Amino acid sequence: TSTAVVDRTDRELDDPVDVIFGTRLGGGTDINRALAYCQSRITRPAETVVVLISDLYEGGIRDEMLQRVTAMKASGVRFVTLLALSDEGAPAYDREHAAALAALGAPAFACTPDLFPEVMAAAIERRPLPVPDPG
Repeated sequence: TSTAVVDRTDRELDDPVDVIFGTRLGGGTDINRALAYCQSRITRPAETVVVLISDLYEGGIRDEMLQRVTAMKASGVRFVTLLALSDEGAPAYDREHAAALAALGAPAFACTPDLFPEVMAAAIERRPLPVPDPG
C-alpha cells in the first residue's frame, strides 16, 4: 500500500470522469499529506476548487486534515469531497469524517458517472447538490 502523492496535473481534463476512473494508485490513505501538497500548490485561492476523492478513512493526522480544509476554505478555496463515483449505489465511507467536513462547509457526496458533471457544477457554484433520482 502506498500513500505517495501523485500529481495528475499533466493529464488532459477533457473528461474528468475518465481521469478519475483511469487512475490506479496504491490504495493507502493519508488525506492530510495529500491536502498539504494541494495547499502548497494553490496560488489563486478564490479561483481554486479542491476535489478530494476518498472514502475518508484517514490514515494520517485527522485534526491536521480538518485544519487544512478550514484554512483552505478561509482563503477562498471551494472544497468538495467525492465519496464514490459508482453505478452501484451508496459507498462505504467514514461518516464521522464526512460529517466533520460538512460542518466546515465542505460538501461530501457520491454519485453516478452520469450525474457527476451536474453535481460538480452545483458544488463549484455553491448551489444545493442535486439529489439523484432513485428510479
